[in-house]
Amino acid sequence: MSVTPRIAVIIGSTRDSRFAAAPAEWIAERAKARGDWEVEVVDLKTFDLPLFNEVASNAWVPSENAAARAWQETIAKFDGFIFVTPEYNRSITGALKNALDQAYVEWNRKAFGIVSYGSVGGTRAAEHLRTIGIELQMASTRSAVHIGGGDFFSVHPLGGDPKPISSIEGTIGGSADAMLGELDWWTRATMAARG
Repeated sequence: MSVTPRIAVIIGSTRDSRFAAAPAEWIAERAKARGDWEVEVVDLKTFDLPLFNEVASNAWVPSENAAARAWQETIAKFDGFIFVTPEYNRSITGALKNALDQAYVEWNRKAFGIVSYGSVGGTRAAEHLRTIGIELQMASTRSAVHIGGGDFFSVHPLGGDPKPISSIEGTIGGSADAMLGELDWWTRATMAARG
């Protein structure tokens, strides 16, 4: 366990045409600006994770797949997480769900916040992610960042001429600050409890 919290911003989409990198970089910069965390962007696209095909969760049996073990080692070094996810059919992406399933003990007793986006702000994906987090024995922040409606279409390429995420900080900045503050508290609390 590190003294300074290590926070991973996980890009939860792997599509070639994904938008997730933009809000991930934006929230990572806000998190780094706090000055009291080590922040790293973790891109699922750079991990060659197969579909989960182990005998059981690594809570019960060590994973056999080398890519799964490499993913577990990556996750294990972090104290907290910010998941950045679009909403696909009222849930998170298949890639993010698979990544969550590929580890178990590495998620346990750690905190997470959410940045979600879509026409309704990715709220249904965020709620689904929270229930998955409960099963993984994680602590979710109450606050989250939801990029939706007109804001979403003003920053997403589907809107025609996308603006940078910073252009909607007046709408989402307060939520980001609240989520980051709660994530700090829960991360430090879980670090102390694990220690």
